[in-house]
Amino acid sequence: MRKMQSGFTLMELVLVITILGILAAVALPKFAALQAEARIAKMNGVLGSIKVAAVLAHSVQLTQQLTVDTNITMEGSVIAMTNGYPTTALASIGTAAGLANGTVAIAGFVPVATSAAVFTVTPDTTHANCTVTYTPSSVVGTSPTYDNAGLTAANCQ
Repeated sequence: MRKMQSGFTLMELVLVITILGILAAVALPKFAALQAEARIAKMNGVLGSIKVAAVLAHSVQLTQQLTVDTNITMEGSVIAMTNGYPTTALASIGTAAGLANGTVAIAGFVPVATSAAVFTVTPDTTHANCTVTYTPSSVVGTSPTYDNAGLTAANCQ
């Protein structure tokens, strides 16, 4: 008696491989776009954290009736202030925002003080243009400025 063998024909295997290749070609660019969107969302969260930290530090200074350049203490950390808001030092706005513990950055973020006037944060070392910035007020009575113009798909991809 002859045994019947079962299995896939070569044509069926080629067809399945072709379909998987097409699906991979369609899904891969979408996956890459999701990574950029995730970085942008992460950095928008960082910006929100910086904004809240600056306002909270300002309110602590106001409620304690301190002068505008007097340091404050938030959760045991000394936060240096200038014109009523945290300075750009990592131990100041970085610590107040939860991005650092004193002068040590917390993993997952790269706070970079590019100058004494601007505090810049990037998601990692390979996406240097995917940034948010904090610039404290240079005049007493005005709010700091925040910038997330670097959060584009091209910069965060």
